[in-house]
Amino acid sequence: MDRKINFIDVIKDKASILRASFSINRHVSSIHVSILRATSHDPSSPPSEDRINDILELGKSSRLAACTCIDILMDRLHATQNAFVALKCLFTVHNVVSRGSLVFRDQISYHPSFGGRNFLNMAMFSDKSDMGTWEFSLWVRWYAAVVEQNLTAARVIGYYLNLEHKSAEYQKNKLPVLNSELVNEIEALVEFVVRISDAPESLSLQRNNLVYEIVKAASEDYRAVQYEISVRVKEMEERVERLSLSELSRVVDALRRLEDCKERLVLLFVNRKRNDGLWESVRKTRAELAETKAQREETRLVLRTMSGNRGRDDMRESTQCWNPFLEPGQLLLLPSGGGGGGWLGMGPSPIAV
Repeated sequence: MDRKINFIDVIKDKASILRASFSINRHVSSIHVSILRATSHDPSSPPSEDRINDILELGKSSRLAACTCIDILMDRLHATQNAFVALKCLFTVHNVVSRGSLVFRDQISYHPSFGGRNFLNMAMFSDKSDMGTWEFSLWVRWYAAVVEQNLTAARVIGYYLNLEHKSAEYQKNKLPVLNSELVNEIEALVEFVVRISDAPESLSLQRNNLVYEIVKAASEDYRAVQYEISVRVKEMEERVERLSLSELSRVVDALRRLEDCKERLVLLFVNRKRNDGLWESVRKTRAELAETKAQREETRLVLRTMSGNRGRDDMRESTQCWNPFLEPGQLLLLPSGGGGGGWLGMGPSPIAV
């Protein structure tokens, strides 16, 4: 049965390439063929380095070529119901994001033209051919979420996550001046780590080269985001006294979420990306921020209690009548109404002063 399925898939690939080759527009045809060859139905291996490089070269030629390439690649991704084709499309997109030219990356980042969250739209993907392909569908949904969060984090921090900007001086200059923006960046980067850590619990990682390669690609993202987080955690230590209570709460929550991912990440990457120094820094910084937050909340509670007591004292004082011409304990007679001796026909009312 497997041989029959593989044979049918091979026929599908050859027919698609042949059909694309006969396109009237030769430029579009060559791009289409390159993408089809990189995203075949073969379940055993990822696109070769040569296939990926051919596509990356297309993005260097012109903006039109880059746009055409992304359009064809996305059409291929959204049209397929095959988990292996989808994984290869996502692997190609991921390589564009991490290694492509700036023009190529921008075409990915703003595709479709209005951009937005979940543009890969793979959250409901399911290959129901058999139980095996259903399991690989889990990897499709996970990988799409990782690639999407990669782009989201890049939009928030203002540059793509790669190894081109690793000097400490560059990182220091790129950090935002506003504390609120720095908090936004930390939350986006932590969310990226959370997405990576949500990988399926599947044996496919050990037995399928394609899954192994996509996890390896995600591990490179994780290595990059570890550095970005460490720079910002260090900056938070220096700004702790200038953070508002709301900002302290957000950072503490984000760092707690990050720590909750640690064990899953260690299992996923088999200790290769452990980076104990980062985790120790995160633990210490979160504890310091949490302590500062608790002190601020306690101070605010005390001030609120004191303010409430002062308000009640002022209210009691305002109900007493003070006359500078009377001694303490004397009675002040105020006229009250009516005919006779009073305004309202009632006698004088004594008030202690």
